[in-house]
Amino acid sequence: MKPKLSFEPHLVVKEMPLPPGKEWTIQSPGWSFLHVSSGAGYWLHPQSNYDLGTGSVLVVSERAKGVIRASQLGPVVIHYFRLQPERLSGLVTLGEQQFLQSAATQDRLAARLFAPSSPISQKFKIVCGNVGGSSGFCVRLDLLALFSSAFEGELQSPVQEAATDAKMRLVVLLNETPASELLDMSFADLVQETRCTPRHLSRIFHQVVGMSFREKQAQVRLMRAQELLATTESKVVEVALESGYQSLSLFNLMFKRRFGTTPARWRDKSRVGNNSRRSGGRTAILRA
Repeated sequence: MKPKLSFEPHLVVKEMPLPPGKEWTIQSPGWSFLHVSSGAGYWLHPQSNYDLGTGSVLVVSERAKGVIRASQLGPVVIHYFRLQPERLSGLVTLGEQQFLQSAATQDRLAARLFAPSSPISQKFKIVCGNVGGSSGFCVRLDLLALFSSAFEGELQSPVQEAATDAKMRLVVLLNETPASELLDMSFADLVQETRCTPRHLSRIFHQVVGMSFREKQAQVRLMRAQELLATTESKVVEVALESGYQSLSLFNLMFKRRFGTTPARWRDKSRVGNNSRRSGGRTAILRA
């Protein structure tokens, strides 16, 4: 199945009002971080249902397959932002990306609720209240910190003991290396870092990451290209070069193979889709 052609800017706080009894299905890529600013509702999921009281926060993956329903007693207003970790390749390490991708498919991790009294809920309430007078950059940093704190226990890097074998050395390296830095590494560099043979590295890399080194590099390149297409006015050929492709035809081929359309068409459709969503009744209270 081809991925949906949709794009919403990173780290933009938006508002979603729901009339009594109405439902909202979360389908956008990545993770959604939602705060119930007023009213009450429910998170309905085949495996678990949550009461969403005023002030509570719900962090949910696109794969959670649930819906939010407003209470029949009155409307609910939700402030939210969305984040795709794989598009933060300069900030998120390969190990963190893998954890969040795995968590998105697990029922116990793909939807987590924080009570109104929790520090996370209180902090997001303050951020939403101060958006009008805050620097966009500072608010984006606050939102990144909020998302990170929702997974604090899992994402916190443990104190690493001396790596005694190549696989452990690889895991440590991936946990400490931003995904974007993978593009500057050669397979020979990785062989040297893990101190093993190329054949053994190929085997353990696939075991740890789920794909070959070359495939992972291609994935990171294409996610960087997608972000550049969505957030800049650079020409497609410039995006190709910036993403590490020396051939425009190869870039177009690889992009279409992964996303089901050409880079130019993806850019056009994503912008049309984003404009239509903005005019569909949702109020953006911060632009990133």
